[in-house]
Amino acid sequence: MDWLVSLHAAQPFWLWLAVGVALLGIEATASTEWLLWPAVSAGLTALLTALTPRMGLPVELGVFAALTVVSTLLSRRLVKRVNPKEQPDINARDSRLIGAQARVVEAFNGGRGRVFVSGSEWAAVIDGASPLAGESVIVESVSGSLLKVRAA
Repeated sequence: MDWLVSLHAAQPFWLWLAVGVALLGIEATASTEWLLWPAVSAGLTALLTALTPRMGLPVELGVFAALTVVSTLLSRRLVKRVNPKEQPDINARDSRLIGAQARVVEAFNGGRGRVFVSGSEWAAVIDGASPLAGESVIVESVSGSLLKVRAA
């Protein structure tokens, strides 16, 4: 433990920078979204210790804690503003397809056919008139790998 105290006394910048890099590495590996802001706070604390040496460990810990709390709270507000709940999740591909315009690639026969939407081809069903290849349809719902569509 004495080696850590002497390292901090000699180079607090590098110690805080190592803490920040370690937290960032854990965040990149685990994708928790909770360690990003403490990692940034550790980096800012490292910068502060480089600019104002001899702050002392208790002050540095206080600065790190305050920066972590403030940056985490501000980030939550920013995320809510940038990614509102009304928008579908970027990873929920199926829900993003609803309302999208698709192009018929295989004519519908008996209410079943194939459409191209969002970069891939999907099996589709339709009620009513059967569109021909090349016509446009609108995606109404998604059930597994089957789209329910309507005429555009």
